[in-house]
Amino acid sequence: MKKFKKIITIGLSVICTAVLLAGCGGSGNTSQNGQGSQDTLEKVKKSGVLKVGLEDSFPPMEFRDSQNKLQGFDIDMANAIAKKMGVKAQFISTEFNGIVLALKSGKFDTIISGMSITDDRKKQIDFSKPYVENYQIIVTKSGNSSVKSSKDLDGKRVGVGLGTTSEQVVKKFKNIKEVKKYDKTTEELQDLLIGRLDAVVVDEPVGKYYISKSNKKSQYNVLSEKLSKEPMGIGFKKGDKKLEAEVQKTFDELKKDGTMSKISTKWFGEDIYK
Repeated sequence: MKKFKKIITIGLSVICTAVLLAGCGGSGNTSQNGQGSQDTLEKVKKSGVLKVGLEDSFPPMEFRDSQNKLQGFDIDMANAIAKKMGVKAQFISTEFNGIVLALKSGKFDTIISGMSITDDRKKQIDFSKPYVENYQIIVTKSGNSSVKSSKDLDGKRVGVGLGTTSEQVVKKFKNIKEVKKYDKTTEELQDLLIGRLDAVVVDEPVGKYYISKSNKKSQYNVLSEKLSKEPMGIGFKKGDKKLEAEVQKTFDELKKDGTMSKISTKWFGEDIYK
């Protein structure tokens, strides 16, 4: 009987030791994850560079001018955030369709690219608080009376940006004849004019900017209907809380001191932070 008790005692000791070791292992992983999120901010501070991922054909948020220089609302905002953090912004252009994967793989530290905050994206990355409210709109060719609202998209050919929320928005219209996906907004607007599309669904600031700059702007018609409200946010790797907090704090300070109001007026023609 004593021998049996001794065996039970040894067995229980082994089990307890295993449980304790497993607990320590779990705690170690948590610590490593926390350290990983801390390292991004430390890396930025030590290197003096904040690497920003963006898609560079999304005016007025971000685009290249005739001299191939990056410009736009997000560019000015990112530069202001970096400067106040005591570092410089380095912009890394990436196709929008792969920008989330590029962030997760460590190609850059954050996404500042007019990105709408969606439930699907929140499963993959974290976001700051919204910094711009965005809407999806419908653009048609002037004189096309067959599309007066979203109800008229049934049986039509509709252009959207590949990997954008426009692509998701049109999914709720079940009877669209064809959805064509484009890497560049300029390409879908051009196809609209030459008759390959009946309508384009696009982010409001982008669509209106391209139309305002076009020498054929009278040939476009922007419908008054807004299909969805989509707040834009700054994207971070999951768990990168220290960098996220630092960037958010910096943005809030820029908003308070009037810097964001100046940037807004420059690119939108109004102060959206009043």
